[in-house]
Amino acid sequence: MSDSDLMQLYSRRILALASDIPHLGKLENPAGSAHRRSPQCGSSVTAHVVMNGDQIADFSQEVRACALGQASAAVLGGAVIGRTRDEIAHAIEELTAMLKTEGPVPSEPFAELETLLPARDFPNRHASILLAWQATLDAIDATQG
Repeated sequence: MSDSDLMQLYSRRILALASDIPHLGKLENPAGSAHRRSPQCGSSVTAHVVMNGDQIADFSQEVRACALGQASAAVLGGAVIGRTRDEIAHAIEELTAMLKTEGPVPSEPFAELETLLPARDFPNRHASILLAWQATLDAIDATQG
């Protein structure tokens, strides 16, 4: 498969994820909410969570981002229920490493972040890709304060 074919494949996958983001909207009674905005591109995400002990019991997100940020939010939304703060923080570390240091693809249940590998070459998009994850971590932290 040529580089061009690979980019087309990834582009289709990115657009498919971006067009089907799970848990869009706002929870009626979140225990914690947080907003993050990237000054570089203007993308923003607000995350809302309800916790059951240390696990996310309910989640929603309001996403206003580029296709890469939307795709990242879709992967998060698809696997966030039942996750802990530590799992989200670990996913952020893995995603950051994948984007910046050519680290491995994040582990399950977030392995679909592999779709964002082409963004490695576009550091100005990394902040948008990380927004939903960081907002979710902040929302979890807001439930404890």
